[in-house]
Amino acid sequence: MGDPPLAVGVVLAAGIGSRIGADGNKAYLTLAGRPMLAWSVRAVADTTEIGRVILVYRRGEYDMAAELVRTELPDRTIELVEGGDSRHESEFNMLRHIAPDIDSGAVDVVLIHDAARPLAGPAMMRAALDTARRFGGAVPAIEAVGLARCTASGPAPLTEAVVRVQTPQAFRAAPLLAAYRRADTEAFDGTDTSSCVQHFTDVDVRVFPGAATNLKVTYPPDIRLAEHLLTGRR
Repeated sequence: MGDPPLAVGVVLAAGIGSRIGADGNKAYLTLAGRPMLAWSVRAVADTTEIGRVILVYRRGEYDMAAELVRTELPDRTIELVEGGDSRHESEFNMLRHIAPDIDSGAVDVVLIHDAARPLAGPAMMRAALDTARRFGGAVPAIEAVGLARCTASGPAPLTEAVVRVQTPQAFRAAPLLAAYRRADTEAFDGTDTSSCVQHFTDVDVRVFPGAATNLKVTYPPDIRLAEHLLTGRR
């Protein structure tokens, strides 16, 4: 018998970070003594259910990405894939990189995580993988509170349930690749992985519990909060 199919874990680090005021790619900001990107990649790499780890780096930053892997993750094998001009293009570049293994059945699930979410741990990665294998797709989310609808008479409370979507998101590999191949032919550029999957497939994408601590480092105050939460994890 052949080897069982693998889960691939992916960290996207091709963003720029203009809102945070970073000089360059915010993924390399230091948080609690370690680059933010290193925290995120380590969380994926520490998930034993993940057989391959891929870091999608920003175009022109190969040397930075390779140096980070060499210094921060010397005990791990991390594949490097060049990103594109958008999140969607970066994801498609990664999927093309592993397409032969998806088509052959060697890879059955792909997990995608943002470098800017350094506080997601292996437990959340495992929950995403388990949910994706069971249903087809998995997206973590938390309840969005304090929101209102703008009306002519002023703000009005929302009556419907609203959630904030996070990463890691995970999907069965074959329909994920099929969705991105179709998106490429139709010039579709999704806002996140699940939007493309839901647009082009009938995969059952399930929501599982995220965490309030799984914050996305987007604005300067987020840096201080993330550092506080990460202190002591080294």
